[in-house]
Amino acid sequence: MARRTARWGAVVGLGAVWWWAVLRLALAPGAGVVEGAVAAGGWGLSLLPVHCVPKSRAAGALRQGRWRDAWRAGVRGERGGPVSE
Repeated sequence: MARRTARWGAVVGLGAVWWWAVLRLALAPGAGVVEGAVAAGGWGLSLLPVHCVPKSRAAGALRQGRWRDAWRAGVRGERGGPVSE
């Protein structure tokens, strides 16, 4: 329970700092580099793909090398292999 509370406290605290920086950039004439860095850093973190899984575990993932195998199979068929009509 303490870990959960600490995690939520960190999330709320960092969110408050980010909003402070964004609002200061938008509304205060004296906003500077620190506010810009905090706002840009927080926005950049939101772009991270945190819900990704390795390709091998993804639902519907195809094995690696499938295009190469398909290409080679097509080339073999054109060079006189069995071709269905």
